[in-house]
Amino acid sequence: MELLNTEQRAATMETIKDACENWGFFEVVKHGICHELLDRVEKLTKGHYNKCMEERFKEMVASKGLEAVQTEIKDLDWESTFFLKHLPLSNISQVPDLEDEYRKIMKEFADKLEKLAEQLLELLCENLGLEQGYLKKAFYGSKGPTFGTKVSNYPPCPKPDLIKGLRAHTDAGGIILLFQDDKVSGLQLLKDDKWIDVPPMRHSIVINLGDQLEVITNGKYKSVEHRVIAQPHGNRMSIASFYNPGSDAVIYPAPQLLEKENKVIYPKFVFEDYMKLYAGLKFQAKEPRFEAMKAVETAVNSAPIATV
Repeated sequence: MELLNTEQRAATMETIKDACENWGFFEVVKHGICHELLDRVEKLTKGHYNKCMEERFKEMVASKGLEAVQTEIKDLDWESTFFLKHLPLSNISQVPDLEDEYRKIMKEFADKLEKLAEQLLELLCENLGLEQGYLKKAFYGSKGPTFGTKVSNYPPCPKPDLIKGLRAHTDAGGIILLFQDDKVSGLQLLKDDKWIDVPPMRHSIVINLGDQLEVITNGKYKSVEHRVIAQPHGNRMSIASFYNPGSDAVIYPAPQLLEKENKVIYPKFVFEDYMKLYAGLKFQAKEPRFEAMKAVETAVNSAPIATV
């Protein structure tokens, strides 16, 4: 990210453009979040899992007999998770079992990620030829964006060929920022019908685009299918933060982009309605979701989006 302030800015913007158009994923370093904070987040997250969640996960595995399965499990993921909400209202103080220091660090981390998400959305606007602030405003709704974090651990799995860490899916929301384990791998993305490893890189943040950015860009940028492969050794940490539209935000292709293409491919809908549909269809292809939203296209006013 530091290259954006040098004579290499144009080349760096081109790299981001290529990633958004052809991969749906990219990995950022020198992103302005200090390494000391990332190290604290990692240490406290792994400590919290060991202290509060590991035993619970083992009990779940035993109760479902997962260590002895002989056929592929298709309705369950080999992961231990909890969720934090940041915007529009934080629930960090209410989540049980978190030590005060961990709450404080995760709040600080979320604040930094929120700023990074908004910085990245501005870079996307620039590459797309949209006016400054367009994507942030498109996500805004009446109460601002929705922002939350899924904290996951993927423990060692005795049957990695039969149970996925996380089944293949695209993300429903806007822009996703992932801080992942730098030693234990497992994340893969689908590119040209091949599964490609997203390698662990110390102190990096992995960025991927959700379904809403595909709609707003009218398919110029794509949300990409990804999954987590369970590993026989090592416990993989994954902290994914989702900067999404507000629940009542109306999502539709940016008119400026349609002027260049003259073809509307994607529907117009209220984000919350899409999320209700996604909840039951997360692990299925995204295209039928878009078609379903098109069929019930919301009759709402599409006033031009003011810029901020």
